[in-house]
Amino acid sequence: MSTENRTPHTADAPPPRGRTENAPKREIFGWAMYDIANQAYTTIVISFVYSAFFVAYIVPEDSAWRDAYWSIAIIGSTLMAMVLSPIVGQWIDQGKSKKVLLGWSTAICASFTCLLYFVGPGDIWWGIAIILITNTAWMLGEAIMSAFLPELATRKSMGFVSGLGWGLGYIGGFISMVMVSVVIISADPGTDTERYIAQHQWAMIAISIYFVLVAIPTFLLVKHRPRIAPKQVRRPWYESLNFVRQRLDQPMLFKFFWAFLFYMAGVQAVIKFIGIYTTGELGLTQQDLVAVFLATQFSALFGAIAFGVVERFIGARKVLFSVIGIWLLAIGGMYGIHDLAAWLGWSLRDVFLIIALLAGTGIGSIQASSRSLVGLLASPERDGSAFGLWGVFNRMAMLLAAMFGVVADLFSRQDALLLVIGFFVIGGILLARVKDLSKASRD
Repeated sequence: MSTENRTPHTADAPPPRGRTENAPKREIFGWAMYDIANQAYTTIVISFVYSAFFVAYIVPEDSAWRDAYWSIAIIGSTLMAMVLSPIVGQWIDQGKSKKVLLGWSTAICASFTCLLYFVGPGDIWWGIAIILITNTAWMLGEAIMSAFLPELATRKSMGFVSGLGWGLGYIGGFISMVMVSVVIISADPGTDTERYIAQHQWAMIAISIYFVLVAIPTFLLVKHRPRIAPKQVRRPWYESLNFVRQRLDQPMLFKFFWAFLFYMAGVQAVIKFIGIYTTGELGLTQQDLVAVFLATQFSALFGAIAFGVVERFIGARKVLFSVIGIWLLAIGGMYGIHDLAAWLGWSLRDVFLIIALLAGTGIGSIQASSRSLVGLLASPERDGSAFGLWGVFNRMAMLLAAMFGVVADLFSRQDALLLVIGFFVIGGILLARVKDLSKASRD
């Protein structure tokens, strides 16, 4: 077996970083623009608009399965991304251009999203096939784009730069939601169903165009930096899936990944099931949910950037502990929301809005700080593999979060919140095993 230039890092010290100053502001701006661009796809297609449209109008009314079809697309694309992310990460480590790979993932996601225009009522498997391709490409693009981070920021600034990109991404979610829900989709589904369907189809073309146009600054301003390192022995693609070897090469990074898996499962459970919980358990209307969504976009933006600034002074690990604490307060408030509303004399809607704003400050910051911590822990010659593995554990967290639905069906949605609290507690305990990088991040 080949033993190419392997430099495993011990748990006693993080790998060194060579960058002594940040990249030019215009380049950081170009990188952050990709977060604004790609957020439109996941907000509109995966999370809010097209997913509900697919279940209600693409799946025939008399179908025994409804949500299950959408689940096939989401789970299938998640599994595909879990396999492909480490492979793409290895390509980056072996010298493939991140800009070229990002260009391909963007082009595939945007062009195939346009094809959703041709998916009409009854075209279930055609729609599933397109979502499999587009969502896989989107998830790969997220990991590739994140792999630029160590090239753009110093250790001291990595948290701020990551938070800036993640925070600005919520502006992209807000813009795309207004563009689609207010400007494009205006027909009444009850009285003008045919026009309502057509508007959803046109919305997919609009989102694709938005994605490409807003991503242009990324490809114009972000530089391709060839790796200046000893030539590595080419490894076959399947070695990128050898997680045992990857763990031996970067043990501290894997300790973080296990913590990340659990607390991100808590975050993903809230993201994926919040609509079902609020309408089924609290009786909130669709208008209430839109108001909460728009409000939390701004609290998430604020949280991601603010905690990115704080990270410059206390380090990524302490920020993550703080944000996990915020999440525990928010989920605890949701668990006791009925008692809390009675004690305050407020409506459930008002109490939930406050809790949602609190959680919103943590939803962007926990992901941005996690991304910067990957950059801090990764071996310099294995940035691509590190962020590819980050993508893998991110998708594993999504699958683990699905346990919320099982627990909710077996017991109740309120009891399922205890599972979410458990995810955050386990994540916090495992994070304590990761070396404190607060001093290292201020070098």
